[in-house]
Amino acid sequence: MLKKISAVCIGFLAFQPADVDAQTDSSKKSVTTFTGSVDAYYRFPFSDPPGTATNNLTSFTNSKNSFELGMASIKVEHTVGKVSATADLGFGRRAQEFSYNDVGTTLTAVKQAFVSYAPSSSVKFTLGKWATHVGYELLDAYANRNYSMSYGFSYGPFFHTGIKADISLGGKSAMMIGVANPTDYVSAPNGVKMVIAQFSTATKNDKLKAYLNFQGGTGISQFDLVLMGTLSSQFNIAYDGTIQTSKIGTTNSSWKAHALYLNYDPTSMFGLTLRADYFDDRKLSPVLGVNKVFATTLSGNIKIDNLTIIPEFRIDAAKNAVFQKGDGTATKSNGAFILAAVYRF
Repeated sequence: MLKKISAVCIGFLAFQPADVDAQTDSSKKSVTTFTGSVDAYYRFPFSDPPGTATNNLTSFTNSKNSFELGMASIKVEHTVGKVSATADLGFGRRAQEFSYNDVGTTLTAVKQAFVSYAPSSSVKFTLGKWATHVGYELLDAYANRNYSMSYGFSYGPFFHTGIKADISLGGKSAMMIGVANPTDYVSAPNGVKMVIAQFSTATKNDKLKAYLNFQGGTGISQFDLVLMGTLSSQFNIAYDGTIQTSKIGTTNSSWKAHALYLNYDPTSMFGLTLRADYFDDRKLSPVLGVNKVFATTLSGNIKIDNLTIIPEFRIDAAKNAVFQKGDGTATKSNGAFILAAVYRF
């Protein structure tokens, strides 16, 4: 469910998800799985600057009074014996913003592409590009209960390209450690490499789960903590807290984010999520110009088979006047309504 935990629409395709064929070696089976999703949305801002600019400061919903395609996605996974490969392709605004360093190339369509080898049941090695382990929210709309994204998600990281090892520590505990290109770069031949890591654990009944995440390299470090708790069959809660600091040359940058998610599902067909999202652009960071923002988002999840309809209200309030009204005057707050449809197959 997590974004970024190693590993948060209108349908137009349909696949049966499992296709199993025997190999020449009868002791091995190859399994090919096709999955995918489509999401679309309409965003109505309560106020926005004149012209084409918007007050949206987070990822994927930078539009106003317009019907938009979020992303059409197809994922193919193949496993035979101890080896596997994954190709995850996406087309649309989400895929382009996710791979923002590759805009103008065909690589923007490659959300994930990696190969894995598991020499034993407790160790797996992976090489390629994959969604980051840092944070709670995910690129794919169907994996999140809110349609708009938090500030912590939007300001990174998005993905890593490198090599990693996932290691079971026994019981409910595991760790991941790896080396990757600089954050959000598929190709960086002259870049300093990053160390990435995660420790995860849970209670025996899985009602409490914890993930401690890290990425760091020369001049940059980020620590992230995700907690997930199940209080009842209808109510669960999650927390994501992160802090990133960097020093490149004479430029210092520091920001932190906290997000709390309250999830309530009175029936199998309807749920509510309230997200309280705080972002502190603390020190000489170019993100929001040394500012504090608190965003409150209430999202409904109406489920009809594979389709989820998400009506959403969002209010962003900042310490400084970083938003604009329709007449161009500055303001400290902004609101918007989103209606999204997400289909998964």
